[in-house]
Amino acid sequence: MSDIDLSEAVWWKSRQSAVNGNCVEVARLPGQKLAVRDSKDRSGPVLIFSGSEWAAFVAGVKGGDFDL
Repeated sequence: MSDIDLSEAVWWKSRQSAVNGNCVEVARLPGQKLAVRDSKDRSGPVLIFSGSEWAAFVAGVKGGDFDL
């Protein structure tokens, strides 16, 4: 996905995120895509998801699919 310019992305994280910085940040992108990155490594890799992929992930989290 090298054709996506992240220089103008506005990143945010949950208000519930830990003070120690162990959280993820999300940015909305054109074309109903979302970018996700590690807040501790802001220049590191970024994952790009379509809107439907993100919706499926959020539904899985809410449904307990990832509970340990």
